[in-house]
Amino acid sequence: MSQLQFDADTARRIEALYQIQDAMRRRELVRKALAAVRGARVLDVGCGPGFYCLELSEIVGSSGSVVGVDSSSAMLELARARCGGRDNVGLLEGEAIALPVESGSFDRAVCVQVLEYVADVDAVLSELHRALRPGGRAVVWDVDWATVSIHSRDTALTERVLRAWDEHLADPSLPRTLGARLRSAGFEHVRVEAHAFAASGGYPETFGAALVPFIATFVAGRQGIGEVEAEAWGAEQHELMERGEFYFASTQFCFTATKSA
Repeated sequence: MSQLQFDADTARRIEALYQIQDAMRRRELVRKALAAVRGARVLDVGCGPGFYCLELSEIVGSSGSVVGVDSSSAMLELARARCGGRDNVGLLEGEAIALPVESGSFDRAVCVQVLEYVADVDAVLSELHRALRPGGRAVVWDVDWATVSIHSRDTALTERVLRAWDEHLADPSLPRTLGARLRSAGFEHVRVEAHAFAASGGYPETFGAALVPFIATFVAGRQGIGEVEAEAWGAEQHELMERGEFYFASTQFCFTATKSA
């Protein structure tokens, strides 16, 4: 299996990643872009462990609602625990290419770092468009993994590691085509903002530091990288963190679009 599998162990690790400072910064940016208001109906596609569902439920209040959809039962279990007792949150198991929701029933739709894992992106965008009411707003956020820069004493190995890490995605550079695809799906007023996430030193509350163990585990056995090499790469990155010499940077892209009124 080439791509990352969202089983119970991975779900718990992603839940921990969602609690670091960089993740909280990203959620703040997403909420601002989504511009949900009290009484709004919000759809979260690929809701994961439920952080967005919980936070958006507080914004829309009792007169609004949030529906989270995810294909991973392990993720939904975490989301249910996080959103337990929230009468305005509904959680559904389903695929992004065939959302189990009624057409035109949402004011806002959000999809954060999901589409880069999906083979049929256009089908998902069509579903987002279908689910929104006329005038509704969508926020789609993904990473261009070609923008990743990591400091390492072994640059050749790190280049192989990054190529192997790309295998966990359906499209490592999806943001390059997302604008055109949103327009083809029927959206208008498509806009994009780029957000840099960088780490320098040994600060653990960053995406870069949090991703190192994910990367080191995944790349073993890919691109000719053996387990010993993968472990050595991860160990070097942790050593750099301890010495205050760690460096990681990437660019993430926030697309906003509306369904014609």
